[in-house]
Amino acid sequence: MVLNKDTAKKTAELLLQINAIKLKPENPFTWASGWQSPIYCDNRIILSYPIIRNYIREEMAKQVEELYGKPDVIAGVATGAIGIGMLVAEYLGLPFVYVRPEPKSHGRQNQIEGQLSANQNVVVIEDLISTGKSSLNAVKALKEAGANVKGMIAIFTYGFDVADKNFKTENIELHTLSDYPNLIQQASDTNYIKEQQLNTLLQWKSNPAVWKP
Repeated sequence: MVLNKDTAKKTAELLLQINAIKLKPENPFTWASGWQSPIYCDNRIILSYPIIRNYIREEMAKQVEELYGKPDVIAGVATGAIGIGMLVAEYLGLPFVYVRPEPKSHGRQNQIEGQLSANQNVVVIEDLISTGKSSLNAVKALKEAGANVKGMIAIFTYGFDVADKNFKTENIELHTLSDYPNLIQQASDTNYIKEQQLNTLLQWKSNPAVWKP
């Protein structure tokens, strides 16, 4: 859920400004899942814009403290949230680890990189939530390592029902700086998209798995 409406609006504005979120209703993207989508989100581009990455870092850090106080460790989900997770940890003066999708096949075969002890309180940082599967896979690895996962904060979520269900099933609290409704509202208010494009984006959101242009 979005914690602060003003932050959600500003974050959506910045993501559109730097084309971290691309809207192409007439020429859809194909996701790795096979879904066709009029929207594509690549929040890693934030790292290339110092002023914007600092804003995202500070807003995420504020929410960490507001929701959870000072955890023992900040964890980033590889690979998209390694950069922003490290920035949040640095801002808060906290240790940082990151979680791979699966253990390495060589060396020490780590899935979690960095120093993490059992019973430490951890807040997970993510860049993007779609179905939530990869994000919750990281949570599972942290729990198996003995961590106490307090919750997750992400930059953006599509707000899919399947993601809500997955997070509820795993009993993990999720907060995001912005989300799909705020993004679409911002894009419409600033004439970033036309009315027909808005209708397409709303139709896609209602049933993305079967949507066709």
